[in-house]
Amino acid sequence: MKLHARKILLVVLSFQITPKVMSAEQEIFTTKPELVLSSGAGEGPAWHPKLGLLTSGDGNINRYDLSGQTSVFRKNAGSNGLLFDRLGRLIVCENRKRRITRTETDGTITVLANSYKGSKFNQPNDLTIDSKDRIYFTDPQYGDRTGMEMRDLDGKYVEGVYRIDPDGAVTRIITHQVDRPNGLIITPDDRYLYVAENNNDRGGSRKLWRFEMDIDGFVKPRTQMLIHDWGTTRGPDGMKLDQAGRLYVAAGLNRPNLPQETAVKPTAGIYVFSPGGKLLTFAAISKDETTNCAFGGHDGKSLFITAGGTLWKIRTRSPGLRLQ
Repeated sequence: MKLHARKILLVVLSFQITPKVMSAEQEIFTTKPELVLSSGAGEGPAWHPKLGLLTSGDGNINRYDLSGQTSVFRKNAGSNGLLFDRLGRLIVCENRKRRITRTETDGTITVLANSYKGSKFNQPNDLTIDSKDRIYFTDPQYGDRTGMEMRDLDGKYVEGVYRIDPDGAVTRIITHQVDRPNGLIITPDDRYLYVAENNNDRGGSRKLWRFEMDIDGFVKPRTQMLIHDWGTTRGPDGMKLDQAGRLYVAAGLNRPNLPQETAVKPTAGIYVFSPGGKLLTFAAISKDETTNCAFGGHDGKSLFITAGGTLWKIRTRSPGLRLQ
């Protein structure tokens, strides 16, 4: 009788706990996605408490200020990923000029890196900063590959991940472990690096990976773990973390982009994963392609999303992670 009563108690507890977990997952987003701008927001959203939101679009860095007004922040920047460092300086992936730059507070531009061991980068795409102010960035090659200079010792093309140290030293930390790296982010304790693999060639790999990091800013190759596989649709692009450690990933496609990318059903939007890698929820964005996201707003609970040149906003229960 005691054993039977214990089983009944466990069943009752499971029914009490499960709805709370599901409810918490469903409440990650507190509103539905809202279209904010119909143009000028192709990539790289980055929030600044005084400037508002900066995005890469139409060849420029564009500004969506705190009052909702738009303007060009930097013309002909040829940029992709954007990120403000701890001093409020803008770090830019200039994919057209194949370099990483920093816009100082007085507006001058400092080139942080434009080559590795004498070879020019491919198309610097996205970046993240760790607790020691080391900058990590991805360097894929989309489209024409005739101008690529990055090769390994065997002459094979390299689409890698690099680290820029505060003293300016540049180190390649991923060579071939990821087919074509796109978005990336490091956790605030510097323990994990998430890397989006988004090869949009026919048969390309579209996966989200997690690596453990060592104290010197290198990945531990044997710890590479698959978080999610998007199969034959469009893979993961930009990503951000919230203060609860959840990962928000822009990915998917609503209509086929044949022959390289299929879409059996609409999948474009923001995918949210738990710190352990479980897919918790999904917010659909009707505009292709969903490219990136960034937390902002006065309370850090507005997730801004770039998609096909448009800008969307959705409110979240937890604020986004900010550099401390």
